[in-house]
Amino acid sequence: MAVIKIRNKAIRFAVSVICTFIVSAAASQCFAESPAGGESVSNFQYMKKISAVFDFVQQNYVDEIDPKVLYEGALKGMLDSLKDPYTQYLDQNTMRPLSDTTAGNFGGVGLSISKPIESSSEKPAYVEVASPIEDTPGAKAGILSGDYITAIDGEATAPMTMEEVLNHLRGKAGTPVTVSILRGKDIRFDVTLVRALIEVPTVKYGMISATGYLRIIEFTPDTPKRVQEALDSFAKANYKNLIIDLRDNPGGLITSVADVADKFIDSGTLVSTKSRLSFENKVFTANAKKTTVSAGLPIVVLINRGSASASEILAGALKDNHLAYLVGQRTYGKGSVQQVIPLSASDGFKITMARYYTPSDTNIDKVGIPPDREVLYPELSEAEEKTYAELIKSNAIASYVDSHSGMTERDIASYALVLQKKYPLGAALLRRLIRVRVNRLKPAMLYDSDYDIQLNAAIEILKSSDFKNLVKSAKTLKELQDEAEAKKKSGT
Repeated sequence: MAVIKIRNKAIRFAVSVICTFIVSAAASQCFAESPAGGESVSNFQYMKKISAVFDFVQQNYVDEIDPKVLYEGALKGMLDSLKDPYTQYLDQNTMRPLSDTTAGNFGGVGLSISKPIESSSEKPAYVEVASPIEDTPGAKAGILSGDYITAIDGEATAPMTMEEVLNHLRGKAGTPVTVSILRGKDIRFDVTLVRALIEVPTVKYGMISATGYLRIIEFTPDTPKRVQEALDSFAKANYKNLIIDLRDNPGGLITSVADVADKFIDSGTLVSTKSRLSFENKVFTANAKKTTVSAGLPIVVLINRGSASASEILAGALKDNHLAYLVGQRTYGKGSVQQVIPLSASDGFKITMARYYTPSDTNIDKVGIPPDREVLYPELSEAEEKTYAELIKSNAIASYVDSHSGMTERDIASYALVLQKKYPLGAALLRRLIRVRVNRLKPAMLYDSDYDIQLNAAIEILKSSDFKNLVKSAKTLKELQDEAEAKKKSGT
C-alpha cells in the first residue's frame, strides 16, 4: 500500500508539473511582446495583452468569475491610473448623478463632494464636502464646505471608491444616513441626515438697500434665464450696485456660465478651452446684443473654497475684464472640462477632454482664483475647537430650540449669551448655530447679515468712493500668475 501511495503522489506531482509547464508556456507565449530589441509596444499589442489576461483569468482563476466584474475592474484601473479625480468609470449608480444638473432633481442628502484617489495613513482619502446645496438635508444640518466625511453609517470612507460613497449616501427619500464629520483639525461629530428628493436650485436674489444681491447656486440650463429675471427685478428697484455671490457654487455647464458672463461683458473672450484635440478647442466670445448690464455698474463677486469650475469661469471673466472686485477666499481650482461617454444604456466613463482658460489666457486648475480682498472667518483656537466639539456632541442647541418653537432673533441672541457661559465661543458663531437649527424646516435665508462678514465687507467696499479705481487697479489672473512664477524663479 505504501508503494502505491508513493506512486500516486509521484503521478499527481508529475501531472501537476506538466500542467504547470503547459499553462506557463501558454501564458508566456500569450503575454510575450512581439517586438524585439527594446522596440516600443504598439497600442494593438497592449490590447492583445489585456484581452489575453482577461481570458486567462476567466479560464484559470481558482473561482469562477463574472466577466462583468473583470470588465468593470479593468476600466476602473485604467482610468484611475491617470490620477485625475475627474476621470473615472461610471457604473449604473454613478451615471445618474452626472445628469442631476440637467434632469433637475435626484435623491440624496444634498452635498457636492470630492474624494482623492490615493489614501495613506498620513493623509486618509476622506470625502471632502465641496459645497452643501441650499435647502437640502446636508445644508440644513449645518454641514460646511471643507468639512470631511470620515465615515458613513460607521463605515470608514478612506478606503471607499467614489462609487461606494455615492451608493451609501443615496437612498430612498425619508430614510436616514449618519455621517461622521471632521471639521478643522480635531472637531469630530456625527450627523444623522434624512434623505430627500433633491431639487437642483439655480439662483436666489433680493435687494439689500440699493444693492442687488444675486446668489448663483449652480449653473444649469435654466441659470441664464433666472439671472436675467433677477437683473430685471433689480432694475425695477433702481439698484445702484450689485453683489454676485458665488460661494459654495460647485459649477455646472460651461455653456450656461458663458451665457451668464455675456450679460456683463460686451466684447472679447469669455472663456476658452484648449486640448490636444482640435475639435475640443473652443472660444466663447461675448456678443454685445446679449449684454444687459450697464457698463460701469459697481460689482463685487463673493468667492470661497467651495467656488469651483463654472463659478470660477464667471469670477475669472469679470476679474480679467476689470468689471468686478473679488472678495472672500481663494477658490477651489478646477480648471478642466469633462465629457461623459456612454458605453451602454447603464454605464460609461467621464474623461477630462480639455482645460479652460480665462480671458487673460490663464488656467487656474489646482491653483484657484485669489480674491482682491481676502476676508476670512476667524479660525478657532485648539481650546475653542474642543469647546465647539463638546457643544455639538451635547445636542444642547437642538434640545433647546426644539422645545422653544417660534424663536425670534431676540430669543436667539438671548440664548446665545446663556450658551456662551458654558461654551465660551464667539457670540456671532453661537447665534449662527442656533439660527441654523431654528430655520431647519424653513427655506434657507437669502443672507445672514449678523454672521456673514464677507457679505458685510462687500457692502462696505461698494460704498467706497474709490471703488472704480479699486477694480481698475486689480491685477488680471495672468498678471498674478506671472508674478508668482517670477517669485518662484527668483527664490523669494
